[in-house]
Amino acid sequence: MRVLIADDHSLVRDTIAAFVEAASDIAVDTVTNLSEALEAIHTNGAYDVVLLDYAMPGMDGLKGLETAISANGSDSVAILSGTAKRQVAQDAMEAGAIGFLPKTMGAKSLVNAIRFMSSGEVYVPASFMQEDESSEVHPLAEKLTSREIEVLSGLCKGQSNKEIARTLDLQEVTIKLHVKTLCRKLDARNRTQAAIIATEAGLF
Repeated sequence: MRVLIADDHSLVRDTIAAFVEAASDIAVDTVTNLSEALEAIHTNGAYDVVLLDYAMPGMDGLKGLETAISANGSDSVAILSGTAKRQVAQDAMEAGAIGFLPKTMGAKSLVNAIRFMSSGEVYVPASFMQEDESSEVHPLAEKLTSREIEVLSGLCKGQSNKEIARTLDLQEVTIKLHVKTLCRKLDARNRTQAAIIATEAGLF
């Protein structure tokens, strides 16, 4: 089985790839955006399952999903997300996605879901679809300001303080202060652990 994982957060992408590659019969390719995903499909041929991060560059909502489905073939493309709500999952399924996978899924469940989808079945966690959207506020997000969330997103992408500062049009010293505050709020020893905590919690 051949699987393509497209996600711009390096920790998320590498972690999921490691989970999937642990299953000896699954070969995994990884890319960082929709454009690279389409190039991989063009170069390597259709994949059994393509996992697209809903919020990565190039997606433009569900337009990217439709483009990937057209490139790879129907019954093969799923959405991967840590923040999208139930309505997004429903819209994705109506647009032709074969599945919707929350990033909070455990390794075994993730691999089982991929196998399920590769057989042509549609997968969406029942518990996710039954959640009350009126109460859907990520517990980590409640602890942080919007600016701290932006900085944390940069950490999860593996960016340096200088790169984050450039992206957010802030001074590097300001980013250092935000990182220090983030570590305190998340009870993390350093920036790497803060990124891991956010990733494992499915914040991004």
